Amino acid sequence: MQTNTESNRTASIVERKTISIMKACELVGVSRRTIYNWIAGGKIEYVRTAGGSVRIFVDTLWREPRAAALATRKEAS
Repeated sequence: MQTNTESNRTASIVERKTISIMKACELVGVSRRTIYNWIAGGKIEYVRTAGGSVRIFVDTLWREPRAAALATRKEAS
């Protein structure tokens, strides 16, 4: 049985909008290589579909890059 916290987390994951890498490139105005670099650097979040495609979480494209770097440093500590 799921707890209330687990169900909230599951609901928030399901509700997050994803887009293709090409659409992300168009929205942000960068190349595919830049998107892949951001993925590798942990600057944006993504998910792989069952078919192996990469989908980018839209909300991570617009977050403050400095805040993302600080969050990464905190997690490493």
